[in-house]
Amino acid sequence: MSHVAHDLQAEFPEHAERIHDLKMSDRHFAKLVDEYRDVNRAIHRMEARIEPASEERETEARRRRLQLKDEILQALRPE
Repeated sequence: MSHVAHDLQAEFPEHAERIHDLKMSDRHFAKLVDEYRDVNRAIHRMEARIEPASEERETEARRRRLQLKDEILQALRPE
């Protein structure tokens, strides 16, 4: 269990500028990033036991974060 937040800049440092540009120009991408941030923060709070949650809820949140991360990475890849 890690108590370090998995923010997108840490996950994809090579794409930091592209993430910013897409957030400004693509509403769908911006929504993905916002949801990723929210889910990621919730997971961090669960792992730190700031916000207690069941193991099932924590696992589901991790799955959703991974899905969002995959969608974000797909949008970052060159066409």
